[in-house]
Amino acid sequence: MLSDWWQLRSWRRKIYDIVLYGFALTGVAIIGVWLLYQTGITNNSGAVDKNYRYLMSVEEMQSLKGKQVSDTVLSEMWAEQYAKLIAFSRYYPANARLIMQAAQRSNDPMLVDKMIAAAELYVDEGSGYRRLSGELISRMKNTRQQQGGLVVPWMNTVEWEALRASLEHDKSMIAEAGRLTGVEPRMIASCLVGEQIRLFNTKREQIKRYLGPMKALSVQSQFSYGVNGIKLSTAMQVEEHLRDTSSVFYMGPAYEHLLDFETDDHVNERYNRLVDYGNHLYSYIYTACILRQTMLQWRRAGYDISERPDILFTLFNVGFSQSEPKANPQCGGSRITVNDITYTFGAIGFDFYYSGELIEAFPFWPHRFDERRDAITAEDVERLQDGVSDCKRPPRQLPDSSNSTPAPDNSTTMMAPSPEIPVIE
Repeated sequence: MLSDWWQLRSWRRKIYDIVLYGFALTGVAIIGVWLLYQTGITNNSGAVDKNYRYLMSVEEMQSLKGKQVSDTVLSEMWAEQYAKLIAFSRYYPANARLIMQAAQRSNDPMLVDKMIAAAELYVDEGSGYRRLSGELISRMKNTRQQQGGLVVPWMNTVEWEALRASLEHDKSMIAEAGRLTGVEPRMIASCLVGEQIRLFNTKREQIKRYLGPMKALSVQSQFSYGVNGIKLSTAMQVEEHLRDTSSVFYMGPAYEHLLDFETDDHVNERYNRLVDYGNHLYSYIYTACILRQTMLQWRRAGYDISERPDILFTLFNVGFSQSEPKANPQCGGSRITVNDITYTFGAIGFDFYYSGELIEAFPFWPHRFDERRDAITAEDVERLQDGVSDCKRPPRQLPDSSNSTPAPDNSTTMMAPSPEIPVIE
């Protein structure tokens, strides 16, 4: 019997038999699996996706990156994608949100087109989404694209084209003023736009003669000073507010030494800071301080206008003396006429601020004002003082008493940055 035979074998022989039979069985199993594989019995034939043709068309879409596409074609492509996203937002808002985020990051309408096409694979042809997106695209294509300029009239002038280039030239100085004061550079630039457009209106032909070809900013040197038209009396108030801890305009200990003087001759040093054809940084710092100090005054009175650039631009224009915190403030300031259309200083600043123009040079901050944690350093102050250029300046005029009165017609104006340009009389 098999059991008797197994019992008669020695324990060494038993171990040997177990190992031998184990290897034999393993070999048989391996050969069996190999035979099954070779015959194809275990193959999974898979499946072709029912949307194969559509998937291929999505994948074959070419990216626009690195290719030359006209602004008109590009805007048409984006318009069609946004029409589809509007429809998605009605029926599949979560998808619309995700695709919109990708659109904002990629700046590639073809990539967005692929994302929309991929999502549309799961939408029936007769669905509400299909009908709505089709109606929107059809309406858009049947509406002829207008060839006009920007919707804001004053931005369609040759003066704005010149000023736009000048702003971009000064973006690093405006950014530095924003860093030092915690004021969004786009806010500072908006005040500059308002003042420069005002000057175009005051001395249109004379400024146009120099500004157009040179792409240079106008620097005032009589009654109002610098590229932002700051009066010496206003500049003195800004400096006092930095030091006066009891003032409603006080910006905090971090800023106290921002505008410290290098010499004892504060009058001439202040004038040289503002009337500087080679370096406008101090003009932008004084502008930023006015914006921040005015904002703090209103906040301490219970009115937070930190997210109201139109009101801040207006207050910058009319001056500290007319800054009276109250409910429901209104945008306004000096009246400025461009091509027979009258604007206010605050409205022009507001127009630029929300226009999207120069958004890469002057991006929006999450908040218009940042809180500075570290104090202005002695090195910062010294660098500012050393940065004042030694350009030739017209003789200093006696200051008047406010920052709100526009410079009279006989004010001295020069263009920056070239000191060789003649004074406009």
